[in-house]
Order: sequence, then C-alpha cells, then structure tokens
Amino acid sequence: MRVLVFSDSHGFNSPLETAIDSHPDIEHIIFLGDGVAGVEDIRRFYNKKFYLVRGNCDFACDLPLIDTLVLNGKKIIFTHGHTLDVKYTTERLFEFAKQNNANIILFGHTHMAYSEYNDGVYIINPGSISRSRNGKNSYAIIDILENGIMPNIIKI
Repeated sequence: MRVLVFSDSHGFNSPLETAIDSHPDIEHIIFLGDGVAGVEDIRRFYNKKFYLVRGNCDFACDLPLIDTLVLNGKKIIFTHGHTLDVKYTTERLFEFAKQNNANIILFGHTHMAYSEYNDGVYIINPGSISRSRNGKNSYAIIDILENGIMPNIIKI
C-alpha cells in the first residue's frame, strides 16, 4: 500500500494536483495542514481517501490538530506539529508516538523535509509542497508493506 503525504501548500493547489496525478496507484492521501481549504477544494475531483488535520494557518477550521489512522496494520499519527514544538525538536513528537504505540508519526510546519527511524518509529516530515525552506519543494510517499515501511521524500 502506498500513501501520499504532503503539507504546507498555503493555497497553492497546482503542486498538489501534480503530485496526486503523478501517482495514480495511491488510494490514501494525508495532508498535514496549512492549506486545508485548497485541499478540500480539489479532493472532490479524486476517487481517493483524504485525511486532513489543521495547521496554525488554517483559520476558522474545525479539523483536529492530531489524528490517527491504521493502514495495513500500521498505526499512523499525523499532525501539523506546531503544538508539539517541532520547529525546535522532534523529541516531544517522538515521545507522543511512543506513548500512543505508533509505527509512523507525520508532521509538517517546518517546511523542511525530514525522515528518521528511531526505536521502532518512523518520524517523517514531507516538507512543503509549495514553500520549502531548505531547497526544493517536496512531498512524501510511504510504502506500507507486510515486511516493513519504506518512506521516500520526493523533491519537485
């Protein structure tokens, strides 16, 4: 199973559509906030399951700050991350994942792609799909297989 993960589009829908169209085999799409209105506008054009959380720039939005999903037997926690101080450290994020028995924890907010494996937990930030702060814009593809998890950051 493949999962597309993106964050921080800030209203720029074109890169979102390009990423989705580039991976027609993907059924599940996770958006990590800051641009929810744009994602809600385009999701009706795709026959895919979308999972969204709100970010610090998603005003007047009633989506959760943190959500959980189980895909292919793996528990995924996803958040924008601003409430867990991700601009300074991933320690709180990691502890939250461990306390909640997550296999994967996803976050955005920093606009910088990041991937780490620590004590059984994949910690992944897909970067920003439209406003990277450390090079090229990016998103993530995560393959969740019976024999393991394979995250990939895709630079665009």
